[in-house]
Amino acid sequence: MKTPHVLIVDDEPNIVMSLEFLMRKNGYQVGIARNGTEALAAIDQTAFDLILLDIMMPDVDGLQVCRQLRQRPDRAGTKVIFLSAKSREADVQKGYEVGADLYIPKPFSTRQLMEKVRELLAV
Repeated sequence: MKTPHVLIVDDEPNIVMSLEFLMRKNGYQVGIARNGTEALAAIDQTAFDLILLDIMMPDVDGLQVCRQLRQRPDRAGTKVIFLSAKSREADVQKGYEVGADLYIPKPFSTRQLMEKVRELLAV
């Protein structure tokens, strides 16, 4: 079985670093995008198994990234977890409407996140 490939999309360097460390430690291949534009370019080049996606980013936000991803039949198998400081009911709802598999409000526990990542990738 091939090693799952995870794309981390966040404009906060500290979050990117800690998530990258966490994912590598758990044996995943990791790609990094620091904004929505980079994320879309990365998705074009690689079929990621899972994307950890921030919503509030300076250029293209996470909702748009997810929306565009969901319009691509060749990326239908990609799972999306939103990690966002926006935790109001309406925000969470919006995340699921554009096609998220999961929405985890920040701050989150890394242990809980790893459980969810493993669950989604086990399918």
